[in-house]
Amino acid sequence: MRRAKESAIEKLEGNLVGLIQERGADLDVGPWTKALLGFLKFASFIFAAVVSLRRFLYKTGIKRRHPVGVQVISIGNITAGGTGKTPVTELLSRTLAAEGRKVAVLSRGYRRKEAPLFKRLFTDAIMPPLVVSDGRRVLLDSATAGDEPYMLASNLPGVAVIVDRDRVKAAKYALKRFGCDTIVLDDGFQYQRLKHTTDILLVDSTNPFGNGNMLPRGILREPARRLKLADVIFLTKCRGNEDEVEKEVRKYNRTADIVKCRHAPVSLKDVWSREEFDLSWLKGKTLCTLSGIASPKGFENSLRRLGAKVVWCDRYADHHRYDPSEILYALNRTADMGADALVTTEKDAVRFPRFETSPVKCLYMRIAIDITGGEEHFSSLVDRICFRK
Repeated sequence: MRRAKESAIEKLEGNLVGLIQERGADLDVGPWTKALLGFLKFASFIFAAVVSLRRFLYKTGIKRRHPVGVQVISIGNITAGGTGKTPVTELLSRTLAAEGRKVAVLSRGYRRKEAPLFKRLFTDAIMPPLVVSDGRRVLLDSATAGDEPYMLASNLPGVAVIVDRDRVKAAKYALKRFGCDTIVLDDGFQYQRLKHTTDILLVDSTNPFGNGNMLPRGILREPARRLKLADVIFLTKCRGNEDEVEKEVRKYNRTADIVKCRHAPVSLKDVWSREEFDLSWLKGKTLCTLSGIASPKGFENSLRRLGAKVVWCDRYADHHRYDPSEILYALNRTADMGADALVTTEKDAVRFPRFETSPVKCLYMRIAIDITGGEEHFSSLVDRICFRK
């Protein structure tokens, strides 16, 4: 009952994600799994060829990159999911807005609720982009906008957040309607139609390139050598032992500024009432977790580092759209185990249906980017965007 909404694709994704994320994760598997991984390896060669061809077409000008007359700062990665693009996008956008830039964040709105494909073929070109936030108020819910755009809109007053598959159209719309002078492109490295003035790439310091294979056999969306295209590289999820990762990154890019950062928990909030709890509340508490994110281990371990005992973890596929029965199951399981609370991520919380009552506390953890090294490089990046020496 509780997994009724989980699609066959989500189930397959959940089973395979561990096998393709890290080196050596596929060593002790059966013959059928080996055969499947062999097929994925073949598919990854095709994917790599398509990615290289697409880059070649843009590099040679056969496919055109469209400038829009303002700065376009792309924040992206070369791996699939889990590097922390949304918090970095939030940090940079908030900083630029505080420095007087008129910022718009553009997003595709991954896995948002959309019209059927046949309808989009006839309407996408003529329909205006979706305005998730006009900088003053949030105008759409997470299902319509997408999880990340909704989070950004909720946390970035003064910044417009716009969703459209065609981000050239979205950028022109931001300029015309909001008078923006700075475009921040969320997950923009692979989006080449809109010309970038600055490329920021994120690398997960705990798992920089997975098992080294391209999708779908590994987690690479681009070959690691594409790091050479970055102007600034953020090493995320840093714990103070990133020297080897930095050396690996420098093999591909010797000149980019490197900023080291971590995802720092800020506070806990009740999913529905928004009552706020200090992180010290976690000390000695027994918790259960519920998450549908790309890398749930980091979230779960952060609770343990803050002094909590995590006794049960319920995991779904990234961006899973929750059914009320799934939330109720997790809440009841938490209560039955005598745990103090069910804790989820902020990204998951925006997908929770509304409950008037709950058998146990249901909290989400708010995180922010904490720069642990190369802060001068981040300041230099802001200065360049703001045209300061």
